[in-house]
Order: sequence, then C-alpha cells, then structure tokens
Amino acid sequence: MDPWSPGSPGASTRSARRTVASYADYADAERAVDRLADRDFPVERVAIVGQDLQAVEQVTGRMNHPTAAWRGAVSGAVPGALLGWLFGIFGWADPLVAAILLAVYGLLLGAVIGAVIGMIVYAFQRGRRDFASVAYTRPQRFELVVDDEVADRAARLLAEED
Repeated sequence: MDPWSPGSPGASTRSARRTVASYADYADAERAVDRLADRDFPVERVAIVGQDLQAVEQVTGRMNHPTAAWRGAVSGAVPGALLGWLFGIFGWADPLVAAILLAVYGLLLGAVIGAVIGMIVYAFQRGRRDFASVAYTRPQRFELVVDDEVADRAARLLAEED
C-alpha cells in the first residue's frame, strides 16, 4: 500500500478534511498525533498544518567589509575543501596524501575566492544593507486536520483523559 497523506499532491483522490484541534506550538500537535497513534488511530489520515504564517528576519549584527570578507571566506572554504578532497581521492599517486593536500589547497582557494566575492557583493549594495540577518517563517498555530470520515473519532480520542 502506498503511503498517503490527506491532501497530498500525489493522491488520486482527496477527501474532505476537518480541523479537530489547534495548538500553540508544534510539540503539542506532535504529542496529539502520538496520542492518536497510541490509541490505534489511522494516523496516515492526519496532517499537522501550520496556520497564520509570519515572516521573521532576525538581525544578527552589523555588516562591514571585514565581516563580508569573513562570511564569504567561510562559505567558500567548505565547498573548496570538499572539491579539493574529491579531486585528490581520484588521483593516481598516493591518493590519501593527494586528497588531504588538495583538500587544504581547495580550502584556502575557496576561502580566498569566497572572501573576494563576499566583499564584491557587499560593495554593490552601497550601504543599503549594513547588517546581517537570518530570515525564517513560523506559524502562529498548528491545526490537526483529519479526514472527515474519521474526524469525530479523532476528536473523541483527543478529548479522553490519559
């Protein structure tokens, strides 16, 4: 039997669904689904839906040329080391030494290229964005949505005390 989730794009048919509970955080919604599973409820007919999405951009600090160079160097060093290691591992003579040496060279070259690109990108912004940030989306509440045919049973099971 293929795994199926209510309202999934790959499903051949969609059944009506109903919200049976709403929670302030994901952990509570997760515990509710776990309670349903413990009571032999067909949890493959349940979905946790995040509602009222909120975009949040958390400012992490000031951005200047040295910071832009550092962030670029760090983000360039990792792929540089990985590519160097991959090239080294397929070498013919002494692959272990070649892999390690090329990984170090890749790390250094990736860091230099990343730093240069980080500074160029920062310079093109011309002071419009002198801060670093992390953006994420978070829901305000989580709803437990269940297929309509079994929604009454789910609501009853959730209402029962442990």
